[in-house]
Amino acid sequence: MKIKESFLCSACNSVWPRWQGQCPHCQEWNTLVAQGPGATTAAGTRRPIDLRSLPVTTEARSSSSMAGLDSMLGSGFVPGAVVLVGGEPGIGKSTLLLQVTARMERSGKPVVYVTGEESLEQIRGRAERLGMLDASVTALATNQVEDILACMEDKPTLVVVDSVQTMVAGAVDGLPGSVTQVRAVATQLVERAKETGVTVILVGHVTKDGQIAGPKLLEHMVDTVLYVEGDKEHLFRIVRVVKNRFGPANELAVFEMKEQGMVLIEDPSTFFLQARDTALSGTALVMSLEAQRPFVVEVQALVSKTFLAFPRRTALGFDANRLHLLIAVMEKRLGCTFGQLDVYAKVGGGLRMKDPGLDLGIVAAILSSLYDRPLPEGAVFWGEVDLNGQIRPVSGHDVRLRQARNLGYTPVVHPKIGGAGTSLKKQPGWSRVSDMRTMLFG
Repeated sequence: MKIKESFLCSACNSVWPRWQGQCPHCQEWNTLVAQGPGATTAAGTRRPIDLRSLPVTTEARSSSSMAGLDSMLGSGFVPGAVVLVGGEPGIGKSTLLLQVTARMERSGKPVVYVTGEESLEQIRGRAERLGMLDASVTALATNQVEDILACMEDKPTLVVVDSVQTMVAGAVDGLPGSVTQVRAVATQLVERAKETGVTVILVGHVTKDGQIAGPKLLEHMVDTVLYVEGDKEHLFRIVRVVKNRFGPANELAVFEMKEQGMVLIEDPSTFFLQARDTALSGTALVMSLEAQRPFVVEVQALVSKTFLAFPRRTALGFDANRLHLLIAVMEKRLGCTFGQLDVYAKVGGGLRMKDPGLDLGIVAAILSSLYDRPLPEGAVFWGEVDLNGQIRPVSGHDVRLRQARNLGYTPVVHPKIGGAGTSLKKQPGWSRVSDMRTMLFG
């Protein structure tokens, strides 16, 4: 096995994979010294210590000046933290971060917006459209990570890098966006952020599967991972926290895209029910739970006669295999026949849902379309449907029930809760899909 050698700069202690006459970091000449694989730095060997001997410290966070973003992150940005923001192209990542940059500049916090994808003229045009030219936004157009590291020496409060796939490290071979370059760029930015206490936001491209492109190591290196989700054809965006070392994880905030940029939706409980006609069949309301935040979504279904040899099954907003499973359960446990019927189902508003409590609402919407009878106007559903046709409890039942009562929904169709061996308070509900059908359609 080949033994790899690294080179340590005696002036700034930066490590490089190959020897150079001049250190790319501190620009000093003849300071790179070969380091063997087992060599130690000038700091010497470190020893473990008792955690109780460490002083109790609380980090002084910097507010992003956006209430929704601060609550997600846990009262703002932590000095020296690195945040990774991912999302599809055109979803609004740059717009959101430009808003954060301008608002922090207005509050007196120095921020540097670094772009490797656009020119400074394009950034100025976007800032003018959003009405942010009154803030003294400092921007830099470059694709060299060394330029960003030099900016961090001035210790601004925040540095935004848009995007990490466009940056290159001069000491590493490879094209921008390659695994080697992305790893090297991210490593240098993370190390410098910890040294200077500057908060860094990295914008990451996503793949066809919706995952952040580049090495998976990138998500492990950073402190916080945010995803911007939504349909570009709709006006709302969901910013979701996937990882957070300094605050709550699995949080989300709902924004609406307007002319002045992203605007926080204070109460998204009923935001996705706009222009809903309760007299139509094939629609059901579901009390969903995303990141411990309950809000109501509309599930729509259409059952129609097919003219194809194989009936179509289409699902938008949730897994298509889930639709196939629920149709099989209804055929087996309810005696419904879908062999000559097309079934289309979707979640209204362009949302993408993974909540298992969506099952009961999908079944109710399909039955409503099948019988061409609308559901009760104020009915709301949640519950998981298993292969035996039973309605099983889902997480956050008390939160969903409390929100449904606060919004005045009735009847509330949910699984039966409580019983032997459980610590939950017993609550009446439905245990089988057949009982729910009898209650709704007779």
